[in-house]
Amino acid sequence: MTAPDGAGPGGEAELPAAAVVLTQVLVPEGLAAACAMSKVPVDAVPTPIGALAACRSTGVGDPELAAQVVSQLLQNTPVLLVTQRAGRMTAGRWSGGRQEEEMSPALVLDGAPPEVEQILLGQVRAADLPGAVSSVGMSRWRAARILAAAARAGRRRS
Repeated sequence: MTAPDGAGPGGEAELPAAAVVLTQVLVPEGLAAACAMSKVPVDAVPTPIGALAACRSTGVGDPELAAQVVSQLLQNTPVLLVTQRAGRMTAGRWSGGRQEEEMSPALVLDGAPPEVEQILLGQVRAADLPGAVSSVGMSRWRAARILAAAARAGRRRS
């Protein structure tokens, strides 16, 4: 007897792969724009600790590329990448485009907003969360305007 499509060996449904990049970026539009400029498909969602980027592509190396791109853009600010594949979670801290260390997913999730776990477990789609902004379909022109406005706002604050 074979398991139904999408089911594991025991017949239980297997979770679809998911990945989230946690940042301290204040506005999801800026995170989505940065990802759009680098052609990284994500849904950026606001949370109390900063915007997160839910990766739309979870193939081998895709979430890592998203973490690399985002951590390069946020040069001096580390980001966390949490992935879930076949029910197994991994987490790592990235900075300057490189993974610096592996972390305990349980510890990362313990301090993360509930949306992170909900996305990773397939309970909610990031695009359906309030304030979500997609990098997919965002023109380079619009992305550049958003990033320029964010840079101006940052200069005014300092």
